[in-house]
Amino acid sequence: MIDKSLLRALLLSLAPAIAAAQTNPAAQAARTWRQQHERAIVDELVALLGIPNIARDRDNILRNADAISALIERRGLAPKLVSVPGGNPIVFGEIKTPGATRTLVFYAHYDGQPLDPREWKSPPFDPVLRTGPVEAGGTIVPLPAPGSRFDPEWRIYARSAADDKAPIVALLAAFDAIRAAGVAMKSNIKFVFEGEEEATSINLERTLAANKALFAGDLWLMCDGPVHQTRRQLIAFGARGFTGIDITVYGPRADAHSGHYGNWAPNPALTLARLLVSMKDDKGRVLVDHFYDGIDPLTATEQRAIAAAPDVDATLMKELWLGSTDNAPRKLADVINEPSLNIRGLASGHVGNEASNVIPASATATLDIRLVKGMAPRLTQTRVIDHIRKQGFFVVDREPTKEERLAHGKIAKVTVRPGSYEAVRTPMDLPIAQEVIRVVESARGPAILVPAMGGGLPLDSVERPLGTRTIVIPMANHDDNQHGPDENLRIQNLWDGIELFAALLTM
Repeated sequence: MIDKSLLRALLLSLAPAIAAAQTNPAAQAARTWRQQHERAIVDELVALLGIPNIARDRDNILRNADAISALIERRGLAPKLVSVPGGNPIVFGEIKTPGATRTLVFYAHYDGQPLDPREWKSPPFDPVLRTGPVEAGGTIVPLPAPGSRFDPEWRIYARSAADDKAPIVALLAAFDAIRAAGVAMKSNIKFVFEGEEEATSINLERTLAANKALFAGDLWLMCDGPVHQTRRQLIAFGARGFTGIDITVYGPRADAHSGHYGNWAPNPALTLARLLVSMKDDKGRVLVDHFYDGIDPLTATEQRAIAAAPDVDATLMKELWLGSTDNAPRKLADVINEPSLNIRGLASGHVGNEASNVIPASATATLDIRLVKGMAPRLTQTRVIDHIRKQGFFVVDREPTKEERLAHGKIAKVTVRPGSYEAVRTPMDLPIAQEVIRVVESARGPAILVPAMGGGLPLDSVERPLGTRTIVIPMANHDDNQHGPDENLRIQNLWDGIELFAALLTM
């Protein structure tokens, strides 16, 4: 039996949020329209998800760009494909509003992270609808018939279901809804859908710089990432930056028999492990000299926002099966605003049934470094490389020669991955920032405000060439398996996103 007093208290606690979420006329219109067009909205998303979208797969990237262009054209708008030589196209669309004095730009990306289809429960580019999370036993169900309703807890499984094709469809559905309802827009609107975000937006800044007038806007709203773990709407006023480094260390010229040469030929896997251990302490703090130097401190407003964020650590630990966390007892909301050094992957030899009795010839690690405001990518790269040298390694930036390997007991090839970018934070107390907060809360109820999203976005690649501001407005569920196998989108998050974007489009 449900405790009625507890239920009443819960409803009373939710009442302010529910009331707030009902005050925005565009969001209300979007909800009514969506309820009448659920199957058509999902059909558009499913069709788009069926096109493979790994950034290096040029042919399929162009198919995605053409498909999105067709969606824009279907709304009576004139899409453009914009690129620089060697770059994947940005799909651009525009809505000009008579009498408007400002322009809002809505950004999302249509490329997705690389994957191994063998790790997925269902093919990653064959979207399926499940009754819930696959790890909780969610089973595949057919799409409801047109006119029937979707269970809001169902999930669509496919690569980029959440990151980041869903916002593209949600934005266009929101435009359909407000146009059908006759809700007036106040601003000029631009849509910018990038095809290289998961490849570190390597050509974004060049493309924007070459087409400044086309992409100019007073504010860019970056529609990427997940909402808060409490399922409340999140507004991030920045994002951490990014740089990546590959490190390869060497053993014998070729794999050597571990019986004949063990205890004699150095094992590169162990050498690399020792090097990586030297970079962080047991609490997770980076030990690279000067790694934290020059960081811009959080403002008092930003510190208050972090302090006000709900504490979800205990719940997340259970959800992620974690018996401990780095930097404990500090909370996620706090440490996510500091830089991090992460080992993305390790490779040396083979494991399990494929393992051979050898000392591997080499070992490689790929690192990602999340930067905060005040950290320059090149300087951070240099500090990490200097740390490697201090551990006794001779460092090269290409495959070492025979002579170099014979001359040095420890040698490391260190290469910086292309596409680094700096962290950005937009001040929360700017008038435009305060307006975004008011509009979001009129559509979705009280929002959780954070100085920066933990994940990276190329905000500096937007702000630097255009002289604009950026704010991140996510819509995906936090448990969407973003970047991993079995990526998914909770249906209710899609519906919420449509209402949210309808409010922002009419801001």
